Amino acid sequence: MARRRRPPRAGALTELPPLKIASQIAILQALYYLAALVLMLFTTLVAGMSFNFDLILGWDRVRGDTTQGWLMAFVWLLNGGFCMSVAMVILVARSKLVPDFALTIHFLHLLFTCLYTRSLPRNSMWWLTMAISSATAVGLGMWGCRYRELQPVFFLGGRILGS
Repeated sequence: MARRRRPPRAGALTELPPLKIASQIAILQALYYLAALVLMLFTTLVAGMSFNFDLILGWDRVRGDTTQGWLMAFVWLLNGGFCMSVAMVILVARSKLVPDFALTIHFLHLLFTCLYTRSLPRNSMWWLTMAISSATAVGLGMWGCRYRELQPVFFLGGRILGS
């Protein structure tokens, strides 16, 4: 007699459909570059620098030997670390998926940067900035998602366990 297959657990088939994951990655990547555009544009206007797309897709402006290089590194930390962690808490909302999404965003940025500049980034400050940005996005994103997951659940205007 053939063994019966166990049915999949509830929600397993609809939990992580590939199209949903791909669309979330695309939305997060678009938000990553939109936030970078806004932050870089604001920073260049305030600092009196000229704006061009090398600031967003290039790696040579993030340097450790000039004040403007440190400023660009700080803007990338704000964008990748803080803005993306908030976006992941809103869009992904699951703490176990945050590291995958955060590292995918930064890997795709590396890929787009390499394609735009036609070279692998050779500046250690750029690599350090992206590593700190990735770690910040993972840490804050997981904290935010766990905080959101652990909030008390309300039914009919009251808490589950009363009071």
